[in-house]
Amino acid sequence: QVQLAESGGGLVQAGGSLRLSCAASGRIFSSYAMGWFRQAPGKEREFVAAIRWSGGDTYYADSVKGRFTISRDNAENAVYLQMNSLKPEDTAVYYCAARGGPILKTTAQHYDYWGQGTQVTVSS
Repeated sequence: QVQLAESGGGLVQAGGSLRLSCAASGRIFSSYAMGWFRQAPGKEREFVAAIRWSGGDTYYADSVKGRFTISRDNAENAVYLQMNSLKPEDTAVYYCAARGGPILKTTAQHYDYWGQGTQVTVSS
């Protein structure tokens, strides 16, 4: 069993930055992949970024490529999402997720564990 807890959300002006953290507890295997998703009011949950726990390969949604960076700290059992040049359309609840396999997936149903989410609001 894996538990995930996000933190670091908040209110920021357009053009600003935030760093989200995801603390993982339980059994995280080196074969796992971790992802960040987001969900805005009235919209589907959408993929943001993913990283392999071992090796650190990453993949990004086109909408955040060049602005967001996903990283992990194996010793701390944590995953991070550095968000720069934020836009009002980035406003959403951001979720951390884990899947029990190394392939980087972009759809929510491929992830087995989820955190409770953290709100990110970008004002114009």
